[in-house]
Amino acid sequence: MKPEQKSLRVGAAVIALACVLRFFGGGAVNDITALMTDPTVSSILLYAGTGRVYPVKTQEAEPETETQPSVRTPEPAELSQEDAVLVSVTNHPGYGVDIPAMLEQPLQWDLTGEDPTVLIFHSHTCESYENTEGYEPSAEYRTTDPRYNMISIGQQLAQCLEERGIHVLHDTTLHDYPSYTAAYDLSRETVQGYLEQYPSIRLVLDIHRDAYEDAGGNQLSNVVSINGQQSSRLMLVAGTDGYGEGHTNWQENLSVAVKLQAVLEKQYPGLCRDLSIRSSAFNQDLSSGALLIEVGTAGDTRRQALAAATFLADGIARLAHGTS
Repeated sequence: MKPEQKSLRVGAAVIALACVLRFFGGGAVNDITALMTDPTVSSILLYAGTGRVYPVKTQEAEPETETQPSVRTPEPAELSQEDAVLVSVTNHPGYGVDIPAMLEQPLQWDLTGEDPTVLIFHSHTCESYENTEGYEPSAEYRTTDPRYNMISIGQQLAQCLEERGIHVLHDTTLHDYPSYTAAYDLSRETVQGYLEQYPSIRLVLDIHRDAYEDAGGNQLSNVVSINGQQSSRLMLVAGTDGYGEGHTNWQENLSVAVKLQAVLEKQYPGLCRDLSIRSSAFNQDLSSGALLIEVGTAGDTRRQALAAATFLADGIARLAHGTS
C-alpha cells in the first residue's frame, strides 16, 4: 500500500473518531472503555490499521405484534317483571303467555367452562345478503360460498362468544343444498348428533336471515343505528306445538327467548323486532334452550349482519351465568 493512501485512511479515521467523541459529549473521558468497544468505533480502528471494512451488525427490532382490543365481558343481566315492556311479541298460534312471569323465572345454566355449551348451525345455510361483495350466487340471495352465506354470520357469532369465555361448536353443513325442502330434516339429524356427543350443550341456535319485499318484488332492508354503527335487526323465533309436533318444552325455550330479547333491548334499543311465536317447532323440541334467530333481511348488507351478530353475542354473554 502506498504511504499516501495509508495517510489518507488514517486521517479519515481520526476525523470519524473525532465526530464520534463530539457526539458523545463531555462525558467521553469517563466512558472511554465503553466507547472503544463500541462496534462503530472498532470498525473505524480496524479500517485505520488494515484497510479492511468490518460490517457493523445492528440489533433488529422485533416485529410489532398486532394486538386485538380486549373484549369487555358484559355485566350479568338483572331482569324483573318491569322489563316486560322491552319484549314485544307476535303470537301466531295465539297461546297464552305470561311475559313478566317468564322474565322472573330463574335461568339455571352456566355457559362458561371448558366444555362446549353453545351449538350454532344453519338449517338454511346458503341464505345471503345484498350482493355488495361480488359473490357467486347459487340462487337469488343465496350462495354456497361460506365467506358470504350464513356460515360467515355464525362464525362471527361464534368468535365473539369465544372471546367472552363461552365455548362454541359451529356446524357448517349446507343443509339446504342441493335440496331446500329437506333442510330441516337434515339439520335435525345434525343437532341430534351434537347433543348426543356433547351433553354439555345448553343453548342451540339456528341462525338464519329473513326476507321481505315491497309490492314491486324488491327486497327491503331493515337496519338500526347502534352506537353510530349500522346494524341489521334481529328477530328471535320461538316454536311451539301448534302443529302437533310434540314440542312439550316450548315454554322453556320461549322463556330463554324472552330473557334474551329483554337483555338485548335494554342494552341496544331497537335491535330486536317483535319476538315471533310460531306454530311450527323448528326442531326446538330437541333442547330446552333452542332458538331460531333471523339476523337481518335479504336487503341488508352482510356487514350490517355481522354487526348484529356481535351485539347478539353481548346479549348471550350477559346470560352466561343464568339469572336468579
